[in-house]
Amino acid sequence: MELKLEVIVLPVTDVDRAKAFYERLDFRLDADFSVDDGFRVVQLTPPGSQASIIFGTGLTTAPAGSVDRMILVVRDVVQTRAELVERGVDVSEVFHEAGIFVHPGTDHRLSGAHPERADYASFASFSDPDGNGWLLQEITNRLPGR
Repeated sequence: MELKLEVIVLPVTDVDRAKAFYERLDFRLDADFSVDDGFRVVQLTPPGSQASIIFGTGLTTAPAGSVDRMILVVRDVVQTRAELVERGVDVSEVFHEAGIFVHPGTDHRLSGAHPERADYASFASFSDPDGNGWLLQEITNRLPGR
């Protein structure tokens, strides 16, 4: 069996504000259509990704900002963080965990990139205007099977 992640639904309060935010991050606009006043779908894809996000009206009953810890893989977390800051995004400082496989967001967070720049170990975080949370995770060499 093959299962591919295609789309993540993000709950937002202001569709146009969310659309502008993600376009500022260079997410590609794939679709923006309305069936009627109660249903609108906006689909965007992060640069280099095969999976997309969608948001709109009439898509979900989840509270706005309730999606957390979506991960965007980057080759250089320091450089990507700087580019996002230049685009006006409020991004955390780069951090790493005391252990490589400690879940991000625990009490084991240390300042700066991992000292050896170990894959899967350096992060930065940001949220969209509604509070949906993202992690940047630095990976240059994937684990076997990826």
